[in-house]
Amino acid sequence: MSAIELRDASVRLGDQLALEAVRVDLDARRIAVIGSNGSGKSTFARLVGGLVGASSGSVRVEGLDPIKQASALRRRVGFVFSNPDAQILMPTVAEDAAFSLRAERLPRAEVADRVRSALLDVGLGALADRSAHELSGGQKQLLALCGALIRRPSLLIADEPTAFLDARNSRMIADRLFADADRRLLLVTHDLALAARCDVALLFIDGRLDEVGDPLQVIDRYEASLSC
Repeated sequence: MSAIELRDASVRLGDQLALEAVRVDLDARRIAVIGSNGSGKSTFARLVGGLVGASSGSVRVEGLDPIKQASALRRRVGFVFSNPDAQILMPTVAEDAAFSLRAERLPRAEVADRVRSALLDVGLGALADRSAHELSGGQKQLLALCGALIRRPSLLIADEPTAFLDARNSRMIADRLFADADRRLLLVTHDLALAARCDVALLFIDGRLDEVGDPLQVIDRYEASLSC
C-alpha cells in the first residue's frame, strides 16, 4: 500500500466540485502540488490531511482513512498554512510551541525539553519568552512550523508556507521544510523553484489531477498551460 492513496476521490464544496475523480499513489518523500488559484491543490492537501472528506471515492494516508480514523491520523500529520497568525494561539513563543503538545499529556520536564529543542531547531531559541504576536512575519511562520514539527509528525502538509514572506524568510522556511529527509512533505506552492526541489510533483487544473511525475517536467507542463 502506498503512503498516500486516492481512488477516484472527489470533493464537492457546496455546489462546487472542487476535486474530480483524483486517482494517485504516492510514496515519494517530498511531494510538490502546483496549479493556478482555484485548481484544487489546497483542497487536495486538506483531503489528505483529513480537514475535508471525500464526497465519493476513497482516501488512505499511511493506511488510515482520514475521516473514520481522524484521531490516529492527527497524531501523524502536522500542518503549516500561509497565514501563521491563524496558528499562533498563546501569548509567548515558548507557550505557543508547548500548546501543540497539550494532547500528549507529557511530563512537564519533557515538554520543556522538547520546546527548547524545537525552538532551537527553527532558530527561535533566543526568543522563547518573547510575545508571539510581536514577532516578524518570518519569525511567526517559523513558530507555526515549530508548532507542527514539535509533535514529530511523519507527514508535514505545508500549504503556501512562503506566500507572504520576502526572499530571505522564504529561503529560511524552505530550508526548514526540507531539513528532515525522513519526514514526508506535501508542499502546496506557487513557488516553482521550491517545487523543483521535491521528488515528485502533481499538477492540478480545474479540479482535476492533470499530471504526476518528475518536478521539472511537470513544471514545464504547467508553464506551457499558462500560455494557452
